[in-house]
Amino acid sequence: MTTKAGLSIIDEVESAIRAGSAEKGLATARRVTDLFLSSAGSFDDEQIALFDDVLERLIGTIELRAIADIGARVALAEISAQLAPIAQAPPSVIRRLANNDEIRIAGPVLQESARLDDAELVKIASSKGEAHLLAVAGRWWLKEIVTDALLARRYPSVSRRLAANPGARVSGNGFAVIVGQAESDPELAVSVGVRVDLPSDLRRQLLRSATDAVRTRLLSRAPPHLFEEIQSAIAAVTIGVAREMSGVRDLEGAKRAVANLKAAGQLDEPTLLGFARQRRYEETMAALAALSGSTVEVIRPLMQSLREDGLLVPCKAAQLRWETTVAVLESRFATGAMKPADLARAQGLYARMTTENAKRTLRFWQVRAS
Repeated sequence: MTTKAGLSIIDEVESAIRAGSAEKGLATARRVTDLFLSSAGSFDDEQIALFDDVLERLIGTIELRAIADIGARVALAEISAQLAPIAQAPPSVIRRLANNDEIRIAGPVLQESARLDDAELVKIASSKGEAHLLAVAGRWWLKEIVTDALLARRYPSVSRRLAANPGARVSGNGFAVIVGQAESDPELAVSVGVRVDLPSDLRRQLLRSATDAVRTRLLSRAPPHLFEEIQSAIAAVTIGVAREMSGVRDLEGAKRAVANLKAAGQLDEPTLLGFARQRRYEETMAALAALSGSTVEVIRPLMQSLREDGLLVPCKAAQLRWETTVAVLESRFATGAMKPADLARAQGLYARMTTENAKRTLRFWQVRAS
């Protein structure tokens, strides 16, 4: 854009503002927007700043009339829709449109504009109404800081949109909010239940309160790598097997007891076997951590998983016999034994696993956990 053209635009804007004519202001705003869109990818920062200043002033005058003028609202909505997908869109104009109380005007940029940063989205999520939050929840990519702000408002419709949005990253606290709402919302339960990033303990909580119809729909929509986990969890709930891992636990006493045994030279595989057979969950976890050279922080999620392969790693690192390993695996249940097919699969994995590889994997997990 030449300097002459820039000055011409400024003169036209000044004239439109001075005239106070709604029609002239709208026509000028449309002309400036069309001029920007015609070469949006070729403008430098200085030129974008010029358009930003010009359009924001025009939009400011239009907004004053938009309350009573449906034509002005339509024009602003059109400008919003045109600028929303443009990566180089004037940033101040985008923020102004995003904060407009009229959702037809704010919606397009809230859903799509890359010019809105996390801080601006959080501000909007914390202050605007349900329609604005729904628009933000539909953005292709959202960080946890934004989804936390959206979920804090507790709108079920917003939770449903976030759960169905694979590009929305959700924190553990955010998922807890969604799962709580899903107890009375079957559609939400299905959407969040098949998310691969839903923590396993919250998936089990969801399945415990879900109806048979919801469980059936979850299985039908589960991705292949989640099907077995969901199926196993549903089976456990259906037959009334209360998994020890579902409770809230204080492990400090068990950790102190195991540390004392270790200091006295009395911590060995038979001790661990005794803990596991007695279903002393906390002591089993602490003893396995000590014998494998790991920590409870690493062992705990392995004990809580519905899968057995992760827990086989510290067992192999501690060079446990298969009999002890089975007892550790089954100590995760309040009662009963593992299915023969599951045990056979686990035994095959355990036999193929080397002690060195298990120790290497455990060290990596330890570093990641710390």
